Amino acid sequence: MIFMKLNDILTVHDTLSHKFWVGGKLKEEILYNLRSVAQDFFEDLKLEGVDIDDITFTGSLANFNYTSYSDIDIHILVDFENVDENEELVREFFSSKTSNWNNKHNIQIFGHEVEIYVQNSQEAHHSTGIYSIKKESWIRMPKRQDPEIDIEMVKRKVNSFVDMIERTEDIYDAKKYIDAHVRATKLIKKIKSFRQSGLEDRGEYSYENLTFKYLRNKEHMKHLFDLRDRSYDKELSLEGKFDKKFKIFMNQEEFEEKGGFQKLEEIEKFQEKVKRRDERAKRRLIGLGKQKAFAPYTKKPNYKRGDSSPAGFGGS
Repeated sequence: MIFMKLNDILTVHDTLSHKFWVGGKLKEEILYNLRSVAQDFFEDLKLEGVDIDDITFTGSLANFNYTSYSDIDIHILVDFENVDENEELVREFFSSKTSNWNNKHNIQIFGHEVEIYVQNSQEAHHSTGIYSIKKESWIRMPKRQDPEIDIEMVKRKVNSFVDMIERTEDIYDAKKYIDAHVRATKLIKKIKSFRQSGLEDRGEYSYENLTFKYLRNKEHMKHLFDLRDRSYDKELSLEGKFDKKFKIFMNQEEFEEKGGFQKLEEIEKFQEKVKRRDERAKRRLIGLGKQKAFAPYTKKPNYKRGDSSPAGFGGS
């Protein structure tokens, strides 16, 4: 496990959030609401013979490094073996259910969004602050100290966001373009708020910002923006439902209509769009083969678009 030590760029509160905590205990009304949310979610799954081992409140709001952008991280602890012996299958099942729930609901407490996660109770949860909602007591009480960045946390957050992006892509592939557009737009805002939370609290080396940089550098963000735009274009290209389409079109916060035809700008945008889609298709098709490289094909393939296209048609 790799840690990054942060020094003077951090802001750490002297106390836990007064919105949530009093005398080291989670406020009664918050405790009741979060317990109800977790139980309602789990009951809707209709898993016979499977019980909740615990419900925990963790993350920055159960610590001293909370911000106005922090989520309320609720973990539902379940023994995966009680669901099925195939642990990865169970993990995928819960990941799907929590992803759908988190996208469908927008429950907030004092401006903080509730995020649900199902955790295998047989696995250790590495966090400096863990509060049991079921037992109404601390499992691990946080201590105020200079935070450290856990690279494993970056990996976990990256995997979580990539999973959300891929699920949005699945909705697009199912030709549910309105749903895909709404989810992509919401996810973009979520990632931006997530990054802002880290920048506001711990600066550029926060795990939130490092997660965002990974998503950006590996073009996951580029793919997400493209997915938002493609789903929007697809929906407007379909026949019918013009009133609904026009409302979606006008509700675009970043939409800015410019007068006139700017040829160079339009060529550049066209080239970028063609290049982006060509690279994605090339990467996807080349990546279908899982076998290891062998002589004479040991050189890593170039995923970028070729330079042979005529000017104005996607070439460099």
